[in-house]
Amino acid sequence: MVQVYTEELKQLFTELFHRQAQLVLRAPGRINLIGEHTDYNGGFVLPAAMDKAIYFAVAKRDDGQCHLYSENMSESHTFLVDQLKKDGPSWSNYIKGVLAELQRLGLPVGGFDMVFGGDIPLGAGVSSSAALECGVSYAMNVLYSLGLDKLHLVKLAQAAENNFVGVNCGIMDQFASMMGKKNSVIQLDCRSLDYKYFPFEMSEYVVVLCDTGVKHNLGTSEYNTRRNECEAGVAILKKHYPKVETLRDVSVATFLIHEKEFPEVVFKRCKYVVEEIARVEEACALLLKNDLEAFGAKMYETHDGLQHLYEVSCDELDFLVDETRNNAHVIGSRMMGGGFGGCTINLVHKDFVDSFIKSAALAYQQKFGIPLKTYQSVISDGVSILEKHLDAPMGW
Repeated sequence: MVQVYTEELKQLFTELFHRQAQLVLRAPGRINLIGEHTDYNGGFVLPAAMDKAIYFAVAKRDDGQCHLYSENMSESHTFLVDQLKKDGPSWSNYIKGVLAELQRLGLPVGGFDMVFGGDIPLGAGVSSSAALECGVSYAMNVLYSLGLDKLHLVKLAQAAENNFVGVNCGIMDQFASMMGKKNSVIQLDCRSLDYKYFPFEMSEYVVVLCDTGVKHNLGTSEYNTRRNECEAGVAILKKHYPKVETLRDVSVATFLIHEKEFPEVVFKRCKYVVEEIARVEEACALLLKNDLEAFGAKMYETHDGLQHLYEVSCDELDFLVDETRNNAHVIGSRMMGGGFGGCTINLVHKDFVDSFIKSAALAYQQKFGIPLKTYQSVISDGVSILEKHLDAPMGW
C-alpha cells in the first residue's frame, strides 16, 4: 500500500509541476489504546502511530509561492509564503499554521510545490489533521535544513493548530504521529512530555476501529464543561494539599478521602480522571508481562468510566462496546477520542476479524439504520522519509 501511494503521488506531482519531487514522506494517523481525557489533567496517555497515513511529494520553489494539491479532496490552493491568511480550503489552514509557526521562530522557509493524499479515514477521530501538520513540519525541516529535532516539531505542529487553526488541542495526536514506533505504544507524560515505549505484541490480535458515523453536537461545549469541572475538583483538593496543580497530583486513595466535599457531578468527573491516570500505568505494567487479555479488561474499565462517570459516550458507542462483551474473540473495546460519536477501538483475534466485522455491522445497521465503517490497523512507525532527492532542481 505504501508503494502504491508513493508511486501515484510521484506521478501526480510530475504531471502537475513538470519535475521530480525532492522529498517523499509519510505521516501516520494515531490510535489511543488507553488514557482518555487525561491529557489536560496532567496525566498519562498511551497512543501509537497507525499504518494508515498521509503521503507527501514535495519540492522547493525559489519564488515564494506555495502550490498545494490534495489528492483526496481533488482540490488545489496557491498562496505566497509571506502572506498567510485563512482562506481557501479548510485543510490549507493546517499547512499555513505550520509555516506561520516557523516564521514566528524566525526560521528561513520558502515556497514549495506539494501533493498529498492517503488512506487515513477522515472524520473517524484518528487525527488526520495532526498527520498533515507533522508531515508538513518534517518536510520543511528537511527541505530547508532547519535543524529542528522531532520533539520541537511536535510542539510546533501543536502550536500551528492552537494558534492558526484555532483548535485548543492537546499534544498527544502530534506526538504519536511524529514519534510512533512499530510494535510499540508510547506512554506519554502530558505534563513533562517525558515518554517511554512499551511493547505491544500484535501477533495474535488486530486493532479494529468501528466508526459510528455520528458526531453529536454536544462535543465542544461538553469538552469545555469537563475541563471546568476538573478544575473545580482541583480547587477543592488544593485546600488540603497546596502543591496539587492538576488531578495527576493525587492518588485514587487520597482523592476518595474527600468524597463528601465534592458536588456529585464534580466528584464523578474527577473520580474517572484519577482512576484513568492510574489505569494507564497499570496497563503498561501488563504490557511488560505481555498480558494482552488483562490489558483489554482495562480498556473496558475505561469505557465504563467514560460512560457512567465522565458521561461523554453516546448510545451508538455504548451499543458497539456492549456487542463485544460476550464475544470471546474480542479482548478489549472502548470508545476512543473526545466522545459523543466517533470510533470504538477493539482488540480482535486475527482469525475472527471478518466474522467480528460482519456481525457488528449487521447489528449496528439493524439498531440505528446506519452503515458501520470499520478499519483494521497495525501499529507503525511515526513520520518517516520514503525518498529524498535534494539534488533535484528547484522550481522556477
